[in-house]
Amino acid sequence: MLQFSLVKRVLITAVCVAGVIFSAPNFFYGKVEKHNDAKALLEQGNALTVEQQADFDAWPNWLPTQVVNLGLDLRGGAHVLVEVAVADVYKDRLDSLWPEIRDTLRTERDVIGSVVQAESADDELRIEIGNPEALDRALELAQGLTRPVVSITGAGSRDFDISIESGQLVVRISEAERIALDDRTMQQSLEIIRRRVDEAGTREPSIQRQGAERILVQVPGIGSAEELLDLIGRTAKLEFLHVVQRTSNPDVRPGVGNIVVPSLDEPGVYYVLEEGAVVGGDELDDAKLGFDQNGQPAVEFRFNPAGGRKFGEYTAANVGNPFAIVLDNEVISAPRINQVIPGGAGIITGNFTVESATQLAILLRAGALPAEITPLEQRTVGPELGQDSIDAGKTATIVAFVAVLIFMVLAYGLFGIFANIALLLNVALIFSLLSMIGATLTLPGIAGIVLTIGMAVDANVLVFERIREELKAGRKAARAIELGYERAISAIVDANITTLIAAGILFAIGSGPVKGFAVTLGLGIVTSVFTAIWVTRMMIAIWLDWRKPKTIEV
Repeated sequence: MLQFSLVKRVLITAVCVAGVIFSAPNFFYGKVEKHNDAKALLEQGNALTVEQQADFDAWPNWLPTQVVNLGLDLRGGAHVLVEVAVADVYKDRLDSLWPEIRDTLRTERDVIGSVVQAESADDELRIEIGNPEALDRALELAQGLTRPVVSITGAGSRDFDISIESGQLVVRISEAERIALDDRTMQQSLEIIRRRVDEAGTREPSIQRQGAERILVQVPGIGSAEELLDLIGRTAKLEFLHVVQRTSNPDVRPGVGNIVVPSLDEPGVYYVLEEGAVVGGDELDDAKLGFDQNGQPAVEFRFNPAGGRKFGEYTAANVGNPFAIVLDNEVISAPRINQVIPGGAGIITGNFTVESATQLAILLRAGALPAEITPLEQRTVGPELGQDSIDAGKTATIVAFVAVLIFMVLAYGLFGIFANIALLLNVALIFSLLSMIGATLTLPGIAGIVLTIGMAVDANVLVFERIREELKAGRKAARAIELGYERAISAIVDANITTLIAAGILFAIGSGPVKGFAVTLGLGIVTSVFTAIWVTRMMIAIWLDWRKPKTIEV
């Protein structure tokens, strides 16, 4: 038990040295964070100011730069709980089916007659045909457009239920498709919110689904909950629609298949637009801040090849006619098409500032939310409160640390000093692992570290007490130490495995702060077992080889 080969000693020492090196950036947090920000600007091809260059040079490039990310309760920031209106997607799904059904039925116009969309509720699509006697044939053609639902629970189901009611074809989304559509909507909303927050350059946001229709967003370092809602709350649904009529009457009857949309920049002006988008924001390739011919801020955009082709064909067929650029059901611009616009590139003008144009570009690049979101809970954690939490956490950690160090020296003398050195290395290893995996440290995480400090010496206490018993039984120094480790190791492993199982369950079932506690506790268990069984034992073995004591006191 006390024999360490040279290879084993080198490996253990290398792990400890690596732990100290990789944890070091956390003790110079502000300096390393500024260095990382300047480095990110350089990697993006930006020139650094004198101050940013000084920040970059303040930390050596050859040293590690990963730091533990501070959570919302430590850094301050915004907390928002929103609800996704998943039912909004049903109407869009039905609207997208209408052109397919219309075109399919018109292939047999001589049998079916005219095909007209009738007045419908939001959760259904009603279609009238010119020849009621051909309803069965129309139903057969329409049902041929339905597809199997791709989900485990919806096996064998179709995505639409189509029937004949009151002389009309009625299309509704099937229950299996609704469940699958709800799940896709939530997944898409999560991804788009994550992209928007990442585009804004915030550090380590926490974005989680809660329940069936809710999303929790926590972003450290952002100014306020209102600022966060401005970023994630807009649907940012961009559409290019055909203009039917410009009017000042908001109560004008648009007709079936048309909608009335207000102008954003012209109070009292409304547009009657065809409901189906010519091109949508989902076909954008890029959007960025630009300037129009008058030097005013604008948003430059570029479609992907499919969108660019559709946009070019539409402008070619509608030279001289206006078209509307609609964002979240408001017309932000309605220019006239003076010539064909090939290539799929253009510019959105309006009463933009640099900030609002930049934010709109971010929203368009990230994509439109599939459904509107409603804030249910919002709060801002000020940086002062975060700093108070950090200070309180530091104080608790230092007090616990010092108390444990003093106790170990008073209780076990030289062996207590060995245990204390291992404890210091244990904390360094915890922070190095947290840094390397990019974990976020919260107040419960600090509690997990404090608890680990107490548990880390527990293994050494078990070993030292066993050594005491062996010495009382008359064993010689080396033999007592060897038996102490042999007979205590099973208890150490069993105790830590059960705690590790509990930490794993907390991580699997818990969320947010509970997971943070579980991560630090789990990592602390692994590092404390390593330092207690290997590091402390190696130090004692080296001391025995050097001093060769006849008797020892523990």
